[in-house]
Amino acid sequence: MDIETALEWAAQRHSAVLITIRSNGRPQSSDIAYAVTDGVIKISVTGDRAKTRNLEHDPRAVVHITSPDTWSYISFEGDVELSPIAASPDDDTVAELATLLRDVQGKDHPGWDEFNQAMVDDQRLVIRFTPSKASGQIH
Repeated sequence: MDIETALEWAAQRHSAVLITIRSNGRPQSSDIAYAVTDGVIKISVTGDRAKTRNLEHDPRAVVHITSPDTWSYISFEGDVELSPIAASPDDDTVAELATLLRDVQGKDHPGWDEFNQAMVDDQRLVIRFTPSKASGQIH
């Protein structure tokens, strides 16, 4: 399947499953919210999650997206880049997380100062997943 067509379909949704590889080689899956930006699937996570630790030692992942009626689906294979953990309310990671929130929710946060500090307190970062292959069916 053409990656561009698959990304256009995926950009209309915001819920998926992220599949990473544990240190023992077995898969680990997580329900996630995401947004597509310039061909990259972006996901907000905390630094202490299993998916984050898995991606630190092996950047390969799958993002699987299913339509609500389960008739259409896309599985993207690819590699990730992890942003730095948010360290200050005004750093680049927090700015990227704010943009990601707007893209997923389609609206602004009601209190940006509170949001920015929460990103630092939660030790949040952004997974930047770049697909190299797409498979599935779109109806």
